[in-house]
Amino acid sequence: MAVALVLMVALAWALNPRQPKLNPAPLGAPLPLCARLPRAFTPSDVTDLPEPPFPTLPREQKLRALARMNAEPCSCGCKLSIATCRLNDPACTTSKGLAGAITQSSGH
Repeated sequence: MAVALVLMVALAWALNPRQPKLNPAPLGAPLPLCARLPRAFTPSDVTDLPEPPFPTLPREQKLRALARMNAEPCSCGCKLSIATCRLNDPACTTSKGLAGAITQSSGH
């Protein structure tokens, strides 16, 4: 019985290939939050924005505003949706103004 167990362990050890020792690549300098990268606009799927007055909006108004903010690009040059720009760069005044206008217009 002990011999069979030793043979099974030896077989398992022999079948397990040696794992290479990998090191992570060195990190470069971080990009600015709202970097102007050469990319195409892709709509996003942000489901909530934490900044006021968004948390207090009625559900229907919030859904209409989010759908529009996820579908429209921010004009600050980041090529992100307005909602994603608000999350990634809360200091962006362009996305803040656009989000405010969309929130106001979605209530009507």
